[in-house]
This record gives sequence, structure tokens and C-alpha cells, in this order.
Amino acid sequence: MNGADTAWIIVATALVLFMTLPGLALFYGGLVRARNVLSVFMHCYAIACLMSILWLVAGYSIAFGDGNAIWGGLGKMFLNGITADSLSGTLPEVLFFAFQMTFAIITPALIVGAYVERIGFGFVLLFSALWMLFVYAPVTHWIWGGGFLADGGIFGETGVKDFAGGIVVHETAGIAALLLAVFLGPRKNRTTPPHNPGIVMIGAAMLWVGWFGFNGGSQLAADGGAAMALTVTHISAATASLSWALWEKIKFGRASLVGIVTGTIAGLASITPASGFVGPVEALVIGAIAGVLCQEAVNVIRNWLKIDDTLDVFAVHGVGGIFGTIMIAAFGAGSWAAQLGSLIIVGVFTIVATSVLIMIVKAITPLRVDQETETNGLDLSVHGERAYEFNS
Repeated sequence: MNGADTAWIIVATALVLFMTLPGLALFYGGLVRARNVLSVFMHCYAIACLMSILWLVAGYSIAFGDGNAIWGGLGKMFLNGITADSLSGTLPEVLFFAFQMTFAIITPALIVGAYVERIGFGFVLLFSALWMLFVYAPVTHWIWGGGFLADGGIFGETGVKDFAGGIVVHETAGIAALLLAVFLGPRKNRTTPPHNPGIVMIGAAMLWVGWFGFNGGSQLAADGGAAMALTVTHISAATASLSWALWEKIKFGRASLVGIVTGTIAGLASITPASGFVGPVEALVIGAIAGVLCQEAVNVIRNWLKIDDTLDVFAVHGVGGIFGTIMIAAFGAGSWAAQLGSLIIVGVFTIVATSVLIMIVKAITPLRVDQETETNGLDLSVHGERAYEFNS
């Protein structure tokens, strides 16, 4: 065990949890109507709790167990055989478990942005549980757990390069979000502006800070690689923020606060897979393109395809993660066959598996709330609370 590595990953674990609670919750919560903000908080909070338990029960074993190239197996259920002295590299394995648990929390939480303001709470919990176990955990095993897409797998000695989750986190969550938006259909009122852009900015800022643990921690060591990952993460985020704002100014005559902070998230998602393989100049390029690319993806999905992916999960996270994964090959840090092949394999699997899970869960519990509940807002109708009591 290395004390410095252990200390850094303890901090990184806290930072990644901070991304979901409270960062993502505030970022998403500010973007919805005031009558639905608590439901967004509830979704993020409940998912964080449920994924933590399921990661202990079986998720970690499926992702990082000693099974075969496709399935990690169930040998490490409930951390069976793992003690405080067990090691994973230079880290206590229980710490590696906890660090990866925070990734298993935020990935299904990202999907929340696609279905806010109209989805049934029971559906959210059951779908998120099954999706994490049968989509996220297997894909994690394929790429990070020594599976068939990793080094020595179907792409030869050098497998896919995905440093912190361009495929594992962002592609899978983005595709699942888009599919759920299609199955759900659009909101009754799609034109309502964000109820609190200030909260959106605060949430985005928390995500930015937390992302240092997300990417810097994925080095799994306290060394120069972690420092470089942290640095390029920041550069990409800053550049994408400005390129998004500039593109807004060119197109609409003004740059918005919600726009610039959405650009931040686009830059962070895009650098995520590449953060362990590129330097600051490459990060500048990735961020500059991401701010424009993801903004145009928003336009395509909203206005061309007419899909109500409410908070643009696929356009920002899905497109950003896919773009960053491709840029690894473009900068010569990975093979084109492995990068593109893995994107296609995981993409097809996610589409099929997510669609099947939606159909199964929809048969058990309602997918969408009724029209009256949607009109009155999920906060009061589903949870019996209001975010803002102006008369109290």
C-alpha cells in the first residue's frame, strides 16, 4: 500500500460524490420549473443511496470480479473476501471499491436530466437499479475490469483507451437518456425557462471542482499523471465554456449564464476519456471544439429530431464523451480500431439492453405520471412538498 496514493484517492472519492450530491442535483434542479425542483433533488439523492447499496451487493463484483471477459461474476458480492488489508494495486481494495462506487452513482444520476418533470418515481428507482447492474457494471468490466475491450482483448495487445469514462460513463448514460426521452415523449410544456439560473451556475461550479477527483483520481496514484489529468481537465472546461458562449453570441447576439456553464460541462465530459493521454494544448483543442459541437448537438436533438431530452444529457454528455474518445485516436494516443470499435459495441449494447429494461420496468410500474400530476408539478403531487413557500 502507498500512503500518498491512498490519501489522494480518499479525497478523490469525496470529490466524485460531491459531483452528484450536491453538484448535479443543483445543476439539474435549477434548470427545471420551480414546481419540479424537489423531484429532481429526490431523484439524484435516492439514486445515490440505492446505487451505493447495489454496488456493494453485486455491482462491484460484476464490474471488477474475477469472472470471464464478459462478466465479472458474483464472487465479490458484499465485498466477500475483501478486508482492510486487501490491495488493489497500491490502494486498499475497499477504497478502490468506494471510488468506483461514486462512478456507479453519478452515471445513472446523469440520466435524470432526460426525464425530469414527467416520470414516475417508482420507475426511476427500478430502472436505475437494473440499468446500473446490467448495463453500467458489465461495460465497466469490459473496459476497466480486464474484459474483452481492454488490453489483450479483441483489439489485440492495446485495447480501448478510456481514462475516466467517455464510454463507460458518458456514452452509456447519454444513450440511455435519449432512449428514455423517446419512450416518454415530450413534456406538455417545453418552453418554460429554467426557474433559477443561479442554482444552475452553483451546481456547474461544484461539478467542475468535483471533476478533479473524477479525472485526476482515475490515475489511481498521487503522481504527475494525476496532476496532468487535473490540469487538462481544467483547461478543457475553461475553453469549452468560452467557445460555447462565443458561439451563442455569434448565433443569438448574446451569451447566457446557463449557456456558458453548460459549455463547462461539455468541456469536462469531452476531456474525460482523454485526460490521461493528452497535454494542455490538446485539451485546448478538445475544449474549443466541444463548446460548439455539443451546442449544435443540442440544436439537432431539440429542433431537428424533436426529442425532448429535457436537460440535453445526450447532446452534452453523450456527444462529449464520444467526441473525446475519438480524439484519443486523432492525437495518436490510441488505435482507431479500438476507439471506434468499442464505441460501436458499447453503443449497440446500450441501445438494446436499455430498451429491453425500459419495456420490462414499464410493465411493472408506470413510466409517466398522469397529466394532472405533470401540470401541478411532481414536487407537491408525488412528494407532498414545495421548494418555495412564499406565504410562510
